[in-house]
Amino acid sequence: MKKYKITVEFLEPLLGTVPKDKDVYASYIAKKSTNGDAADELATVPDVEETGWTGFHTLDDGTPILYDYVVKGFFKDACGALRRASGTASSKLTSYKKVIDGLVFAAPRQIKLIVPGELGVIERPLRAQTAQGERVALARSDTAPAGTMMEFELTIIGAVSKTLLVEWLDYGALKGFGQWRNAGYGKFTYSMEEV
Repeated sequence: MKKYKITVEFLEPLLGTVPKDKDVYASYIAKKSTNGDAADELATVPDVEETGWTGFHTLDDGTPILYDYVVKGFFKDACGALRRASGTASSKLTSYKKVIDGLVFAAPRQIKLIVPGELGVIERPLRAQTAQGERVALARSDTAPAGTMMEFELTIIGAVSKTLLVEWLDYGALKGFGQWRNAGYGKFTYSMEEV
């Protein structure tokens, strides 16, 4: 069993992933309506399947946090992608989701985000191809600004090596963490030291 202290600093804003408001699309249209008649504008939106606003879990004092399971999910995403790249340590790891679930442990359970300043908001369209054609929904997310940091400890057992952890963290530094990482959000630098 080995323990590592991981310190992450986000180079790009980190988007929140926790559903916050079910009616965000309607309130967005009302605020953005130029003619003052939001009802007419809402009537022109065909069958929007999902709308939402995401943010962060927060402590009683308002400090935003991520739960430990978000780190495990990040590692599973990174390993799943790197399994497709020949020559990586991840490509040799079988049953990787079970291995990460059973042998990688992040602590504390509530990982505080150290935010320099205030949270922001980003709004973006989400597009999906469905049997009825292309659908577009509006997504709105709270963002922690570049410079936000988090620290957590990893305990790893057996089949998970330091080489794998570095590979996953290096991948995440390129891909990002949290929502909309395909657009480069949540990119980070990190340090890792054995405890």
